[in-house]
Amino acid sequence: MRLHAEVRDEMEESEEGAVMSSAALSPIIGAAAPAPRLVVGYALTKKKVKSFLQPKLLLLARKNGISFVSIDESLPLSEQGPFDVILHKITRKEWQQVLEDYHEEHPEVTVLDPPNAIKHLNNRQSMLEEVADLNLSNFYGEVCTPRQLVITEDPSSIPTAVAMAGLTLPLVAKPLVVDGTSKGHELYLAYDEASLSMLDPPLVLQEFINHGGILFKVYIIGETIQVVRRFSLPDVNTYDLLNNVGVYRLPRVSCAAASAEDADLDPLIAELPPRPLLEKLGRELRGRLGLRLFNIDMIRELGTKDRYYIIDINYFPGYGKMPGYERMFTDFLLSLAQSKYKRYLSGT
Repeated sequence: MRLHAEVRDEMEESEEGAVMSSAALSPIIGAAAPAPRLVVGYALTKKKVKSFLQPKLLLLARKNGISFVSIDESLPLSEQGPFDVILHKITRKEWQQVLEDYHEEHPEVTVLDPPNAIKHLNNRQSMLEEVADLNLSNFYGEVCTPRQLVITEDPSSIPTAVAMAGLTLPLVAKPLVVDGTSKGHELYLAYDEASLSMLDPPLVLQEFINHGGILFKVYIIGETIQVVRRFSLPDVNTYDLLNNVGVYRLPRVSCAAASAEDADLDPLIAELPPRPLLEKLGRELRGRLGLRLFNIDMIRELGTKDRYYIIDINYFPGYGKMPGYERMFTDFLLSLAQSKYKRYLSGT
């Protein structure tokens, strides 16, 4: 698994794109047939189209023989195409059923990613289950999940449930269901037990872990990983706990404006997680989740060098905010084309 550490400039990308196009999608001497072009059908929200299908990606893809074609959800999917790949992020159950039926009839089409695999990330109760039993202690670090509690109803019972579970304040409250809307990413911080009954179930309560205000967003595209530092929530100390009461809505920390890449930070806080740990983590989660397009929100516990916590996993995240995503995603699609071409040549 490769870890991208630097972003190449546009000139280098353009030159390498031309070479890759020639090597990957031109006729191969002695081969029975030319390498196929790749048609990617996409079913995305307008917001996702704008953020992901940026001109630079479309240009680089076109230079490499990759075409992006919009899928019309009002028409039968079987009447559109043909497609080599279907790229989607539509949460409606009707669409997911259409896609599952289509894939049964057309198993040769690569679906990114299968709806039955994505659904594990649509619920924060199941989201972190695959992480809880990971044993990565031999890979330069320990990966954990915060202690959490699921509340489905009756907010008045939350203080008692928290006390019985032995959770320590403050607590981060997140919606239980991740539905693709901004509401699904709302965050709240509860400082005292009395305020817990003000929360609105269904939700997940996670123990807040001091982490130096730095979040590591680990982007995964196929077998490739890139890590971006982002500013996160500030640490909470004893003074904060004694002088704050109530529930506070927290800002989203995943926006590009929160990038911490160029900030002057304490190396003990800002040092990226070790490469072997990320590679092992990526392989394990890719296999367990059955996904190829996702990102991991990871923090390092303050005062430790190698204890990390995964606090969220997101399907098909905002790649457009990640430096160099155009090259990474194009290379990923080209690898799919090469795999399909090899199967074509072998007759399988």
